Amino acid sequence: MPAFGRFGLAAAVVGSLMVGGCGTPPDKEIDQAQGAIDAAGAAGADRYAHEEFLAAQEALKHAHEAVDQRDYRLALNHALDSREHAQSAAKEAADHKAMARSEAERVLADASAALVATRAKLKAAETARAPARTLAEARGVIADSEGAVQKARAAFDRGDYLAVPDAVAGATARLLAILHGLDAAAVPAVKRRR
Repeated sequence: MPAFGRFGLAAAVVGSLMVGGCGTPPDKEIDQAQGAIDAAGAAGADRYAHEEFLAAQEALKHAHEAVDQRDYRLALNHALDSREHAQSAAKEAADHKAMARSEAERVLADASAALVATRAKLKAAETARAPARTLAEARGVIADSEGAVQKARAAFDRGDYLAVPDAVAGATARLLAILHGLDAAAVPAVKRRR
């Protein structure tokens, strides 16, 4: 048999094996992709790796559509693509969730520290008999900020780290502004008259 004939026969055998291998739906690969998507979802990929997670879901949808059209090779490609996106989304979610947790801890600590400092300045201003309006304003900001910090702590305890910065963003800024106002108000009246 000439060399070309043997090559042609080998190519035909490989081709028939490939077509035969793709003659059934890639159920195993589709199930693996769905499992990877479920794992990524449990890892928080829908919030912390949204684009990659959507890409995994979209590729799985295309895999099912290709199965419906009996294009099993395309279905296999989409299923493998879906699994890869889902695994990438799970890893990305873990990384982003860890960063979000660190940021949430930082902003919560900053807000708590500002709250403690403002309470102390309020006591000093009360002792120095600061104007009633200044004291009332400070008490209102402290009360609002305590609520914001409690809300942020509850979000942190639930693992909703992305909600924490939003919950305390304005509170910390208002506390710091009041803190500066109380500094001036806490100066005893005798010193203010000089």
